[in-house]
Amino acid sequence: MNLTDDQLDRYARHIVLREVGGIGQKKLLQSKVLVVGAGGLGSPLVLYLAAAGVGTIGVVDDDVVDLSNLQRQIAHGTRDIDRLKVDSARDAVARINPDVTVVPYAERLTADNVERIFGDYDLIADGSDNFSTRFLINDACFFLKKTLVSAAMLQFEGQLSTYKAHQGPEHPCYRCIFPAPPPPDVAQTCGEAGILGALAGAMGSLQGIEVLKELLGIGDSMSGSLLIYDALATNFRKVKVRRDPGCSLCGDTPTITGLSE
Repeated sequence: MNLTDDQLDRYARHIVLREVGGIGQKKLLQSKVLVVGAGGLGSPLVLYLAAAGVGTIGVVDDDVVDLSNLQRQIAHGTRDIDRLKVDSARDAVARINPDVTVVPYAERLTADNVERIFGDYDLIADGSDNFSTRFLINDACFFLKKTLVSAAMLQFEGQLSTYKAHQGPEHPCYRCIFPAPPPPDVAQTCGEAGILGALAGAMGSLQGIEVLKELLGIGDSMSGSLLIYDALATNFRKVKVRRDPGCSLCGDTPTITGLSE
């Protein structure tokens, strides 16, 4: 494919980057990324991927926009209250970049539909807000051999990593770091514990950077590292993590052998 004159102008600041160039921009335009969740993380992530020219962006979310979302979910506005978030996100992308196709999935991700939804995408970005979905996404990416870029946040802290355990033992999966969900009486949601709205922008933007790096094959992958951001202390910590030989999914003797388990 050849870039049009409009595209040369739109993506000029990418094209002058030696690590991206015209070839890299064409790669982005031909890429397909699935974003799970159109909320606090998914909003800035989808908008920046669209601005970058990622050609196809799938968005999975069965929720509608609520007034309380607008403190941090910047893909949506007051006029979008009670609309499906996937429709609001699609409209937001259309305002930014006509090059991008948004594929909405107004359904909750489950073991029954995850293979169908994930199948056509090059990379999965997890912006979900609960542990059961995060484990499902991790397991599906492992079995379907998809690279996963996952972020999470609560109150004033965010976490980010890339997982591609299907590429070999040097790459841990999400379960290597978090073997099981915390007890229900310990796990808190943003609605229960609160969250600084701008933290969503910071973490969603960092997640977008890692997605673009993986698509372009540039820089150092976050696989094998966990980034922890403490907004109150303005502190970033990058922790080295390794594959757990006892991991129930990617370890030496896995006990999870399919998505139904």
